[in-house]
Amino acid sequence: MPDAPRMPRVAFKTLGCKVNQVEAEQIAAALLGEHIELSVDIEADVIVVNTCTVTAEADHKARKAVRHALALAQQPVVVVTGCLATLDAEGLQSLGDRVVVEADKDAVAARVTALLAAQAPEAPATPEAPATSATPDAPVARAGRCFHTRAMVKVEDGCDNFCAYCIVPFARGVPRSTPLADVVAEVEALVAAGVREVVLTGINIGRYDNAGAQLPELIQAVAATGIERIRLSSIEPPDVDAHFLQVVAALPAFCRHLHIPLQSGCDRTLTEMGRHYTVAGYTSTIARAREALPGLVLSTDILVGFPGETDADAAETFALLKRIGFAKLHVFRYSARPGTLAFTRDDRVSPRDAAVRSERVRVRGEHMRDAHLRAQVGTDVEVLVERVNADGIAAGVARDGSRVRLESQAAPGSLVSAHVTGVEGAVLIGTEA
Repeated sequence: MPDAPRMPRVAFKTLGCKVNQVEAEQIAAALLGEHIELSVDIEADVIVVNTCTVTAEADHKARKAVRHALALAQQPVVVVTGCLATLDAEGLQSLGDRVVVEADKDAVAARVTALLAAQAPEAPATPEAPATSATPDAPVARAGRCFHTRAMVKVEDGCDNFCAYCIVPFARGVPRSTPLADVVAEVEALVAAGVREVVLTGINIGRYDNAGAQLPELIQAVAATGIERIRLSSIEPPDVDAHFLQVVAALPAFCRHLHIPLQSGCDRTLTEMGRHYTVAGYTSTIARAREALPGLVLSTDILVGFPGETDADAAETFALLKRIGFAKLHVFRYSARPGTLAFTRDDRVSPRDAAVRSERVRVRGEHMRDAHLRAQVGTDVEVLVERVNADGIAAGVARDGSRVRLESQAAPGSLVSAHVTGVEGAVLIGTEA
């Protein structure tokens, strides 16, 4: 009896932010519904490259990923989507004859299905783009992508802040919100599938607005599904207002961790960046948040080397970091992006100065992270177990976002109490309490 024909194989290479990760998972879930196998790139018939364009380095990595896919021996078709596909479709298409650029992520699954059909012997040699796009947002289908522990849920796309350094509004467009009922339906499906924590994510999540329901009302509705943990990917300082804090403080499921981008601790630099707050305003926001949410853990973004930034400006940022005290820093060097307001400035910081400042901030961030982790030694923390190895060592995440490793036979997806006994690198070490 002849072997059954194998299923078509698709691989993914996803670059950039959490939103890109969610969108890739949505596409993958839709393809699984079409009886397509997800595979590694060396075995794939089609490789989907989901690109980022937030920096010049991100562009370079995206093009490198496309070239790598094209160079594989089995000569897959490479479908390129994401932010760089929106801004530079022609440049990506020029990378090779087997490149197919699909900027509309909602259409990627249908495009891939059509390409795979075209590879069959009876199919026409050159496929046309599908007339209708796939609908990878069905909650039940999306529940199939989860790992029965944590899941990211995209609730918003786009941004209209137009910060001077940022290309994202041009690539993603204006804010658009997922209907509240759709978010709730997805979370309900995830809960039914065994998920214990959701991370609500978007490009500018504080701009969520669906028929009058804004972010606080969205979080309330998500909490009502019975999900045990709710976390936000990031929230802009002006959106951490009194109403938001009042709502989340009343929800036991809301994790006491917020990522609130700072970017700079210098008022002049913030103004030139186009950020919509001052140092005093940011500091007041943090104070109110800590008062409303006792034990709140904070992380932030710092952009180093924005045009015109002086040593004194950088010193103001460094001093503010020490005053506020963050558990984690994401440090980025300024990248000149064509099309942004800052691109034409002629007062750019030298690469050497930017590197020195970046390293200083990075080291400060490591010290603050270490201090935060050491402060938890001797305490008990709730851990969501994500995996357990054969030796009975479990790895998971605490409510404040800290990574935890402990001896436990609990199954992945379990919530356990861990007594923290030490710190190794950026990981808490504990025993099951």
